[in-house]
Amino acid sequence: MKIIWTKHADERLKEWEKKISISRQEIEDLLCDPEQVVPGDMTALVAQKKKQNGLLRVPFMAIGDDRKILTIYWTSKTERYWRKES
Repeated sequence: MKIIWTKHADERLKEWEKKISISRQEIEDLLCDPEQVVPGDMTALVAQKKKQNGLLRVPFMAIGDDRKILTIYWTSKTERYWRKES
């Protein structure tokens, strides 16, 4: 699987690196092995995992086997986004 970084995603990574020590490798590992993938806006998907009492979310587009990262962010609103298994 090839991971494609958009300019926006790269800029957001720099911001989150400073705030909560997220690395490029951590984002790529998350895309390869997410705790959960949920539907995002339009045709995007969101890979996510729990981190530091919150949720690290990576919206992406699946292009064949490749993943194009749209943005990166962390939120404390875990209950809002985490899908509980039924």
